Amino acid sequence: MTRSLLTPLVASLPATVPFIGPEEMERRRGRPYAARLGANESIFGPSPRAVAAMQAAAAETWKYGDSTSHDLRAALAAHLGTVPAHVLVGEGIDGLLGLLVRLTVGPGDTVVTSAGAYPTFNYHVTGFGGEIATVPYRDDREDPQALIDKAREVGAKLVYLANPDNPMGTWHDAATVQAMIEAVPEGCLLVLDEAYVEFAPEGAATAIVPEDPRVIRFRTFSKAYGLAGARVGYAVAEASLIAAFDRIRNHFGMARISQAGALAALRDQAHLAWVRAEVAAARDRIAAIGRDNGLSAMPSATNFVTLDCGADGAFARRVMEQLDARDVFIRKPFVAPQDRCIRISAGPAAELDSLAAALPGALAAAGRG
Repeated sequence: MTRSLLTPLVASLPATVPFIGPEEMERRRGRPYAARLGANESIFGPSPRAVAAMQAAAAETWKYGDSTSHDLRAALAAHLGTVPAHVLVGEGIDGLLGLLVRLTVGPGDTVVTSAGAYPTFNYHVTGFGGEIATVPYRDDREDPQALIDKAREVGAKLVYLANPDNPMGTWHDAATVQAMIEAVPEGCLLVLDEAYVEFAPEGAATAIVPEDPRVIRFRTFSKAYGLAGARVGYAVAEASLIAAFDRIRNHFGMARISQAGALAALRDQAHLAWVRAEVAAARDRIAAIGRDNGLSAMPSATNFVTLDCGADGAFARRVMEQLDARDVFIRKPFVAPQDRCIRISAGPAAELDSLAAALPGALAAAGRG
């Protein structure tokens, strides 16, 4: 008799992953995309200073990265107005979410999130045996009060909110998020995902109070800073929680090149401002392309725009598939009623030209009446 090497928990998990990468999709389809507008990367690229720093660091890749990311943590702390004890650097927000869940969630523990919110968080929770309780979006935005009410009802260990939100691009103002922090039940931690915060309008981000034990916030260099391939994220939280990550994290998980690139990117705020301006212009162009084709755009505080296809999820999926057939890679929300939409990343003019050329045919082939 062959004995399975998998634990019972892992053996019970579905053989799925949250996202299939665009490279794998290209291999499956047998040709590259003309427009890569689905992964919310910054197609505008990283700071030239970051590229130069990574090139310089390449000669020293025989060394492990600094196990504490000392210089980057210090720079981030200064940038945020705190001290390094409140800052943790890790392998992107996804990696840090996995560590947080491993720290706090055991088999049978419950976490609360929104139905259709960022699925990688759920992936980690189920991977460690946790139970997921969900609440619906309200008016295409996550519902902070419903999340808190559900967390109180089920005795949740964690409650997750993305502000701004992925996949809808919507957001809440700072006062609403602060009220949510104030209402977090005893024994629960708010997981505040701020991956897109650099694109948010003034007044969307709450003031950082790193000593507050009720919230841990996650930010990244993958979006506005254009370093998705370098895998650099960071967390800001109460010092004892940050220190607890040392018990389980991969201490040499950060590449030296990635640390150098992130540090240089953080220091080039002029490039960040340029990216913001380019993204704002691209969002306007995507919304205009949508309007030209009878689709409405949701206001966005991210580097993507969600277009309402005006029908159901099945129709929106056909639109996505028809765009794929026309070499335009996009994605869409998974859960109704938000699945009636498609989601398109901001990109340069040439990529948006491809979208504009492909969308009318895609809508027609999808069966729009």
